[in-house]
Amino acid sequence: MSNMAAMSADQMSIGEMLAATVPMARTLNLEFVETTPDKAVVSLPDQGAYHNHVGGPHAGAMFTLGESASGAIVLAAFGDQLSRAVPLAVRAEIAYKKLAMGAVTATATLGRPAAEVVAELDAGQRPEFPVSIEIRRADGAVTGEMSVLWTLRPTDQGK
Repeated sequence: MSNMAAMSADQMSIGEMLAATVPMARTLNLEFVETTPDKAVVSLPDQGAYHNHVGGPHAGAMFTLGESASGAIVLAAFGDQLSRAVPLAVRAEIAYKKLAMGAVTATATLGRPAAEVVAELDAGQRPEFPVSIEIRRADGAVTGEMSVLWTLRPTDQGK
């Protein structure tokens, strides 16, 4: 049986990988709708246990949704590098734009070409790259915008 790093980067394997390795994704019942190296779409179902004081998804749940979408695209784009590098979030910023009610969906996109990031890794560097995320409610309105800066830390650099 192949290991996780060798799995093909389809939405099933990435969703399963994240659910298996990131308990918070399971806790919030996140749904991995689409995961490619170009785009990751993750949905947070409407769940009363994760509401805020006005009945919409809690800010922390929306942050986790966005961060999980960014992690999904990182795995899709760089899953073939896991044998030599560990993806880590460096910092994140989120802006809550409109009141979110009901289910919300996050769409993540890479801010730099994956080949450019891999070239830096090949050159012995520790590349950093941004991932942009839009969070929308069912009517299409953007309720949140998020940016996560990721790095691929070469495994020979230690912790």
